[in-house]
Amino acid sequence: MNCPFCNPDEILLENDLAFAKYDLYPVSPGHLLIIPKRHAASWFDLTPAEQTAVLALVAQAKDLLDETYAPDGYNLGVNCGEAAGQTVMHVHLHVIPRYSGDVSNPHGGIRAVIAAKQDYTNRIRR
Repeated sequence: MNCPFCNPDEILLENDLAFAKYDLYPVSPGHLLIIPKRHAASWFDLTPAEQTAVLALVAQAKDLLDETYAPDGYNLGVNCGEAAGQTVMHVHLHVIPRYSGDVSNPHGGIRAVIAAKQDYTNRIRR
């Protein structure tokens, strides 16, 4: 197995079951990944303890990124399966700092993964 996450380097944060490192192909300054130490393909393959460990590092990552990069917001995401865009079959959670003005229209956030579904404002019931 040639998994880029099974022998990590440059670990920023870690606990017993997971670690965080910067993404090698960041979509914004500070973009990092939180990765369970055990090789598992999907979020749904993780044990409850592993999921908890990953989520615990999200809070620590936010503190680190707030201090280092001072972003204006965040997107969190996990791609599960090829149809969802997963390219490395070792589950990892993206912590993506967002900055005011980094895109012309951030409305819809992660809904932009399917561009036609990003702007749903005309469908919101008030």
